[in-house]
Order: sequence, then structure tokens, then C-alpha cells
Amino acid sequence: MPLEAALEMARAEGLDLVEISPMASPPVCKIMDYGKFKYEEKKKASEAKRAQVTVLLKEVKLRPKTEEHDYEFKVRNTRRFIEDGNKAKVVIQFRGREITHKEQGTAILEDVAKDLKEVAVVEQPPRMEGRLMFMILAPTPKIAQRAREQARQAAMAKRQQPPGEKEAGGKPAAPAAAGAPAAQKQGEAREGQPAGETQPAST
Repeated sequence: MPLEAALEMARAEGLDLVEISPMASPPVCKIMDYGKFKYEEKKKASEAKRAQVTVLLKEVKLRPKTEEHDYEFKVRNTRRFIEDGNKAKVVIQFRGREITHKEQGTAILEDVAKDLKEVAVVEQPPRMEGRLMFMILAPTPKIAQRAREQARQAAMAKRQQPPGEKEAGGKPAAPAAAGAPAAQKQGEAREGQPAGETQPAST
């Protein structure tokens, strides 16, 4: 179709002639509402961004002589953090002559990886950095997929929530609140007046 004819057709329908494939021969165009198209593209990109999982890196510090209850507490916290789709950097901090027993740090990191094998994989094996030995754990593919699905559902629920619902349900009506003190005062006045007593009429 000639360009002039396509432009005339778009004008007649109140739409735009948009070039879709400029490198094609001949170029491919489409008649559409360009403003609406750009709005929908922006909306899709925003929804996709909300559904993405922001992966955080949590640092968990241990010592070669960490007590058992402290170890278990930190491993539980690390498990919850990984189940949310995040990564964990498990660090062994050596002090003084502890640095001469690096095998103790390696053993602790291996225990952590073993205790979390159901939810995490070793993304970076143990390595030394000064007086620190660390490894990085990442969620298993199954855990990561579940975290992405939960994020997507949360984004959809937030998008489907009617606007102003919280305000309507959480705030009392203004007229009722304003009229309550006056009604209470009138009630107190009636209670203070003896039964059957009449007020003298003003002349």
C-alpha cells in the first residue's frame, strides 16, 4: 500500500501510522493508537519490575569457637533468609592464633552447607580474605522459583486492591465523631435533671 494511502486511512480512523519493522523490504507499518500503545508498554514494564525479586546478600559471622546454641540460632536465621530468595555470605572470623587453625573454619562452613543443603547451594566455596574465611550460599532453583512466585502474587494482590480501601475501613466517619461529644453532653444534662421536673419558661 502506498504511504499516502496508509496515512489517509490512519487519519480517517483517528489513529497513527507506526513503523513496526523499518529494516524489512518493504517496511512494515501498523495503524494504531500510539499513545495507548506506549502507555500499555510502560504498564507492562512496571508490572514486570514489581514482580522481580530483589536478591539481598546477608552476612552471617561465626567464630572457630562459636557455641552450639549460637551456631544453631544463626543457621536458622540464614535458612529463613535464603527461603525468601536471598543469598548468604557465611564468614568465619579468626582472631590471634586462631588463624593457624584454618581447618576449623573450613569444617564449620562445611557444616553450614550441609545443614542448609535442602534450601541452598554453595555458589562460592570457602576462601580466605585476610583474617576472614567465607563462602556464599544461594537458594536452590526450587526455592528461588518459589520466591519469585510469591513476589509475583504479592504484586498482583497489591495491584488488585481497590484504591482508598484502607482509608475507608480504618477511619471513622467525620460527622459521627464530631457529633458524639455534643450528644454525650446532652445526655449528661438529662441525667442530671430530676424526673418530672420542668424548667421555668422564660418570659
